Amino acid sequence: MDPIPQNQQTSLIDRLVQACGGSYSPEVRRRYFITGPQWAPSYEGQAVFHAPVRAPITFEKVMEEYAKVGVGYWCTHDTDVIPTNDLFTPRQEEIVNRIKSSLQKNGLKCSMVTTETFHHPVWAGGPAAESPDVREYAKRRLANTVAIGHELEAQFCVYWPGMLGYYIPGAVDETQTLRWFADGLNAACETDIEIAKNKNRPTLKHCMEAKPFEPQGEILLPTSDAMLAFIFSGLLKHPDMVGLNPEYLHELMWGGEPRAALARALVCGKLFHFDINDGYRLKHDVDIAIGLVNPLDWLNVLVLLRSHNYNGPFNLDYKPPRTTSNYGVWAVSVPTMVDRFITLWEMAGEAISDPIIKEATDALKAGGAGADPRDVNSVVNANKELLSLHELIAHRLFQILIGAHRGRTYSL
Repeated sequence: MDPIPQNQQTSLIDRLVQACGGSYSPEVRRRYFITGPQWAPSYEGQAVFHAPVRAPITFEKVMEEYAKVGVGYWCTHDTDVIPTNDLFTPRQEEIVNRIKSSLQKNGLKCSMVTTETFHHPVWAGGPAAESPDVREYAKRRLANTVAIGHELEAQFCVYWPGMLGYYIPGAVDETQTLRWFADGLNAACETDIEIAKNKNRPTLKHCMEAKPFEPQGEILLPTSDAMLAFIFSGLLKHPDMVGLNPEYLHELMWGGEPRAALARALVCGKLFHFDINDGYRLKHDVDIAIGLVNPLDWLNVLVLLRSHNYNGPFNLDYKPPRTTSNYGVWAVSVPTMVDRFITLWEMAGEAISDPIIKEATDALKAGGAGADPRDVNSVVNANKELLSLHELIAHRLFQILIGAHRGRTYSL
């Protein structure tokens, strides 16, 4: 093949995307509670070791492109769209009004807002630092984000306390830091109750998002399980308002199983929101798009969520690769990720209703005949053949994933 001229490269991308097939229309995509964050497509590829590779993009452009793809919901950090120095000023109101106009123009809704408590130098010691001034500012920021959420008619507010921790052991009192962090959440919830009452709106669902590694050397609430313990610790004045926003990769990073973490949140009634992406165990936060690394695990995750009637948002918390251009973000990254999610979601429905999986699962639940619970050897012998069905179920899930249950085979 000859080198591709620059003016022919986007048309090549478009042609190959169409040749892939399997895409859904924007109308179909909008049927799902898929939320598009401002920060994902506007990520320029920068990091500690990475210079930007893409040009900046405005929230108006992000909303316009999400609408074209068929993503019906948009969400943001406060400072993704409002410069830090413009918060609490008339300029904030101007920007919020522009956001409202852009949402309406593109037929989108704001699903969630979150506060940036990790990037600005004020958070060098975290949002629950020793300084009372920092903590008071953090409370103002959290309460302000709640107010913005109500202005935009959001349903959720997310908290990622990545700076809640320390670099050097012994530098902070962990128990006191957790109490101070609870004070901030309490202020946000109480602000929410007051605004919701005045606006005759429901209160927001406040969702905590865990991450095991970085940016701090040690994180005080590194996993969803740690956050569940915090919610039920007695430190929160309104624990009924606070739940979880697990992220798939954040649970995977520390060697855990995301499906198991989601199950524990479901059992506690605290699975409010879910950030979807992909990546690798025991490595850094690459935020690859859903299904490109662990598609079979993703099928299992969605089987669990469909089985338990999860109806919250699926938030596209990913980073387009640094190899992807601004054009490629909207031509490849966003639409293909949405389509993989929809396909895996529908596959999960097939798995739930699959007669082979159902019969195998029912047989395991029924157990073997002739067991005497008073005789351990009797119990073993009655059930040992049935346990082979575990592997059979896994094989059947793989068949559903690759389409073999519909007759896909290879002629060899």
